[in-house]
Amino acid sequence: MKFEELSLASPLQRAVRAVGYETPTPIQEQSIPSLLEGKDLLGIAQTGTGKTAAFALPILQKLLESGNFRSPKTCRALVLLPTRELAIQVEECFKQYAQFTAISTACIFGGVNDGPQKRNLIRGVDVLVATPGRLLDLIGQKAVSLKKLEFFVLDEADRMLDMGFIHDIRKVVAMLPPVRQNLFFSATMPDDITKLAATILRPNPVRVEVAPQSTPIERIHQELYRIDKRRKGALLKELLAAHPEMQKVLVFCRTKHGADKIVRVLEKAGVKCAAIHGNKSQTRRQEALKNFKDEQIRVLVATDIAARGIDVDDVSHVFNYDLPNEPETFVHRIGRTARAGKDGVAIAFCAPDEEQDLRAIEKLTRVKIPEGDKSIFEKLPPPQKETPESELRNARGRHQRHPQAQADSRDRRHPGRSAATDGAQADSRHAQDPRQGNASGSRSPLRGSRMTQENGAQGAVVPSRPHDAAGHSHKHRRNRPGSRARKRMREGGSFGG
Repeated sequence: MKFEELSLASPLQRAVRAVGYETPTPIQEQSIPSLLEGKDLLGIAQTGTGKTAAFALPILQKLLESGNFRSPKTCRALVLLPTRELAIQVEECFKQYAQFTAISTACIFGGVNDGPQKRNLIRGVDVLVATPGRLLDLIGQKAVSLKKLEFFVLDEADRMLDMGFIHDIRKVVAMLPPVRQNLFFSATMPDDITKLAATILRPNPVRVEVAPQSTPIERIHQELYRIDKRRKGALLKELLAAHPEMQKVLVFCRTKHGADKIVRVLEKAGVKCAAIHGNKSQTRRQEALKNFKDEQIRVLVATDIAARGIDVDDVSHVFNYDLPNEPETFVHRIGRTARAGKDGVAIAFCAPDEEQDLRAIEKLTRVKIPEGDKSIFEKLPPPQKETPESELRNARGRHQRHPQAQADSRDRRHPGRSAATDGAQADSRHAQDPRQGNASGSRSPLRGSRMTQENGAQGAVVPSRPHDAAGHSHKHRRNRPGSRARKRMREGGSFGG
């Protein structure tokens, strides 16, 4: 089938040719005809299968056919997505497909000033692409209303639940008009997703499943390297140095701190790279993503916030520097490569404490990941012997430090100090803590003074700030430039007299 055979308006056919589409993907071929008939749809497809065009083109077609006009502070179609990056990319797709029409689009997401977003909504928009938090915020400010909505799309539903958006989704669904067309897309369909879909879709929706659930794209060549955590950075450097064909590389790690650490390691090795994660501002994240798309940097390091929010062409390699806790996340990570019919490579590093995660991934994907070339280990420094303290520090999550390791660490920092000494000093600090009050347990009755010692039964209070002969406290207010107190301070005068 060709796109010309689909019942799309000539402006949309022209836009499809402009972006270079000739043959629809399986999900597009199965979804577009049913959506043009006005049916609800439940789509199960992996990332990179052409989902956006599968729902964007029929929505644009029906918006053109309806003849309705947008009203101020309203939208006719709503696309709900989990991340800012994904929302921006979906809006860009809508703009490309609607470039030869008068259909308007807007994108709203958190992390930036909402002023420009509210101004874009004043006259109303045809297609609104949004993240749940910012959408509810602007609805609360009466900047946008959903009362005239005609189409509702929930994309990446399983990721929405993973990120804790279930309550926000239910709030949004409760505001939707009863008569609407619903589209529900997810890469996996666990029980929670099935129950959520039942509350959104009308009875007997069209179900489109283009691949077995949670199965990686077969065009991805996978490799596995078992290595301790301390040498993962060295292994990544050696692999990048040994394979110059790795020109567009995504590296996924578990934590924001870990992403920044990987960037420092690669920069020391002369590799152009950048990191995107939740602590980065939206401007910095978009800048890093743009530089990666334009191949100004070779490596982009990301946390799972970008596992589905990155739509970059020609990503040659994906590294799982840390294996994810959820095996489904592994599928989405490696789905960043081998897109648009091309091949890709996914390389995973597995530390000893990640073996359980590896088994879960192989069980879900039904693929035994082959091990990579072990000769690369000859170029790495020898493994360091782990201490009980380092094993606990490197373990996933926050574990309480082992008492013996804690004592050994204290002895190394303070030779000769014993646990009894530490306990005595802790008791002394507790007794002298000015926040503990007097002997009766009450706090100091004097404002601006603190209890510093106990004097028998009297509990004498010693003020913490010095006083002059007249009894005036040296405590002064926060002075603004030009105040009399600040003038006296410049002239060397006394605050007491």
